[in-house]
Amino acid sequence: MPVTVLVIWGLCGIGWGVVLLRLRSGLHGPARGSALFAHTATPVAVVLFFSLIGFGSLYATIALTAQWWALLAVTGFRPERLVATGGLGRLAAWAAVTAGFACSAAEFMFRV
Repeated sequence: MPVTVLVIWGLCGIGWGVVLLRLRSGLHGPARGSALFAHTATPVAVVLFFSLIGFGSLYATIALTAQWWALLAVTGFRPERLVATGGLGRLAAWAAVTAGFACSAAEFMFRV
């Protein structure tokens, strides 16, 4: 197994964990349970979806890694800010940074 795949998996797991910890400490009230459930179910749902459409889990892992690290970068390690403050500008920045991270990671993975 190539080292780059292990690095992507490691970054994905770390990113997922950091977002989970920040959501647990940052969110309060009725939205907390839904956000934590959605975040916990996301990895399984995305990997199953990518497998269903025939891409496999490597592309899903690259996409999830890019999304979580872009979320942390755009919100300053406070993911609850994505919808609480900043409006559509922060959401658009998250989408743009995610696309950049995913394209860069995919190009790196398949070039090495």
